[in-house]
Amino acid sequence: MSTKTVSLRESAYEKLKNLKKENESFSDVVERISEKQSLKDLEGSFPQIGEAKETIERERKKFSTRDLK
Repeated sequence: MSTKTVSLRESAYEKLKNLKKENESFSDVVERISEKQSLKDLEGSFPQIGEAKETIERERKKFSTRDLK
């Protein structure tokens, strides 16, 4: 199994830690909460999601345009 390192602000880490159940890994927490909610559902709670969505859409358009050349 591969792993990725993710940087979090201290406040975000504390929130994630508070969601963590006994014997549950942080990966388990992320998977559990992401299965219950879509990014669209979380957009109001985390303004960065809206920014990321815009960036992804912008990059997707660049990629699609590049393929046509």
